Amino acid sequence: MESKSENNGAIKKTFSFKKEERLTSKKVIDKLFSEGSSFLSFPLKVIFSETSLPSKYPVQAAFSVGKRNFKLAVRRNLIKRKMRESYRLNKFQLYNALTDKQMAVFFIFIGKEIPKYEQINTAMKKGIKKLIAEIS
Repeated sequence: MESKSENNGAIKKTFSFKKEERLTSKKVIDKLFSEGSSFLSFPLKVIFSETSLPSKYPVQAAFSVGKRNFKLAVRRNLIKRKMRESYRLNKFQLYNALTDKQMAVFFIFIGKEIPKYEQINTAMKKGIKKLIAEIS
């Protein structure tokens, strides 16, 4: 999560979620679902795999909410926004744990009701801690 500034080479800590940190590669996603490991941190299901990524960031993440439980796109997008915000604020723990590895992570919301942000944030923190324990 620490990034170097182009002009002076100083390292600064940022809480951003840039495009390069998003998991968009179809090949990587297919490999993740076929060969990756998973666990539950209710209401989130976390699927992960150590892999080489075409990015300078140690982790690429993606987020999904099923259409079966939430028919309206507005509600699915609301939940995904909450998940991305929680990941953005807590990913530094995962970045600090990964020194020279790269991994792909997919977060799937499996709950039946629209959650409050605090519920997602708690599940995300728990999921990231469990993810760090799994890769160590």
